[in-house]
Amino acid sequence: MEAPKSGTEAMDEHKLAEMGYRQDLQRDWSMLHNFGVSFSIISVITGLTTLFQYGLNTGGPAVMSVGWIIVSFFTIFVGLGMAEIVSAIPTSGGPYFWAAILAPKSIAPFASWVTGWYENLSLAVQSPCSSLVRFNLLGQVAVTTGITFGLANLISTTATIGTNYEPTAGKTLGIYAAVLFSHGVINSFGVRALRYLNNTSIILHSVGISCFCIAVLAKAPTHQSAKFVFSTFNDGTGADGPGWSVRASPAYVAAIGVLMSQYTITGFDASAHLSEETRNASWSAPLGVLMSIGVSALFGFFVILSLLFSIQDFDTTVGSDYEQPVVQILIDIFGESGAIVLMTLIMVCVYHCGLFSMTSNSRMMFGFSRDGGLPHFFDKVDARHRAPIRAIWLAATLSFLLAIPSLGSTVAFSAATSIATIGLYISYGLPILIGLIWPRNFKKGPFNLTYASRWIALVAVLWICFITIVFCLPTANPVDSQTLNYTPVAVGIVALWTFGSWFLWASRWFTGPVRQIQAEQLGIDLEDPAAMEKVEIQEKLAGDGNNPKTE
Repeated sequence: MEAPKSGTEAMDEHKLAEMGYRQDLQRDWSMLHNFGVSFSIISVITGLTTLFQYGLNTGGPAVMSVGWIIVSFFTIFVGLGMAEIVSAIPTSGGPYFWAAILAPKSIAPFASWVTGWYENLSLAVQSPCSSLVRFNLLGQVAVTTGITFGLANLISTTATIGTNYEPTAGKTLGIYAAVLFSHGVINSFGVRALRYLNNTSIILHSVGISCFCIAVLAKAPTHQSAKFVFSTFNDGTGADGPGWSVRASPAYVAAIGVLMSQYTITGFDASAHLSEETRNASWSAPLGVLMSIGVSALFGFFVILSLLFSIQDFDTTVGSDYEQPVVQILIDIFGESGAIVLMTLIMVCVYHCGLFSMTSNSRMMFGFSRDGGLPHFFDKVDARHRAPIRAIWLAATLSFLLAIPSLGSTVAFSAATSIATIGLYISYGLPILIGLIWPRNFKKGPFNLTYASRWIALVAVLWICFITIVFCLPTANPVDSQTLNYTPVAVGIVALWTFGSWFLWASRWFTGPVRQIQAEQLGIDLEDPAAMEKVEIQEKLAGDGNNPKTE
């Protein structure tokens, strides 16, 4: 016999039913758990460690430290805009569902389609000469790949310390596959265990990383000056000659250098994707978004300062034989044995980051599939484990495929991080922009920015426009087939795919978020694509409140 529901649980299910969905997923996450998932996915130690080399070469300490402050400031505006929306529309679909609800009925399906593909699959990112880059891999899958592939590289690099181990592309791919498989297994069969792993992750990313930073600062034989940390500019963007600071300007290098910071502070939309599994979601999910950004900003700044102040020799660190400056810093301070211990702590944190990135990614795919943006095959929830297992393994498979062409290519990896950042932030920005343009359609939830709402939304949208342009610019000089930043090519092809697919065929059947409850009341089989294509079904769904708002 099913246990009686609490008042909060009943309220959450009623809110979900108002949006047209059944409570299929297990709703037993607290606000702390919701925050923890986003905090784990942001995982400042992950982004900073994997892109520390990029930061040192593209602007150096000054851009890394000051850039982090600037990026954190403007990302708060994006988070505020998202928090206000998720409070009003707490569903696992996240941004693509928000876009459909906030847009006028006439363009709601189109807005939902574009936003969903930007966020969901930005990861068939292939080689620079790839003929097709699927847009729905641009955000969620790209981030999962970047995190887990970065972990595989860290494992390979750490294994070389004091040994004869020689990393190869094949070995790294094997490590990557093993880690990805373990993430899929835990997400599929350990949904309850995820809550406890979430608690562990919060402790690791807060207490563990704090101890890491304190140990680095305390043990370092010498410390750099504040002038070095906040004003030393380094341009390593020139492969065989002058860098972009000479060819263009130092401001250009500083602009492209903030990729390290902006890529690190991504993934906080996980609080939205987990809202159907979170108690009191209208409050917990928006607070999860904002807390994850704010806490990550503080911890990230602490990590950056501790590493930069503890650099023993800048040139040796940048040109490290390990090709990983963080490893070099730790070896200079603690020796090989100590470096292995601390790198293990970092890798455990990165593992949790990748694990929960797949959790968020699969929920996005589940929601998008439930509404017809992906085949309905992927919207099944396992009755025993209460997990979208098919969506989980779709996420794992796509993440694995993305990594294959990126093996051994630092240019490809940095381009993938640019694509992931652009894809996700565009998906964040589109609903905010739609709410800004059509404010009457936006029925606010408990978290309400009142009169500041539109100004905050405007700043958020302008910042997203800025980083979208900047991260498409060349990062290495001279530009040739080996150093080309193929991000704009990938984004262009993805845009062509998204808009082309809409006008050629998707517009004839994709109606935006499909409300389960109302469709079932009408006798519509959600498994039958032919049924969903019929115009009369679209009209019935719309007439029954598929998009309940004022034009």
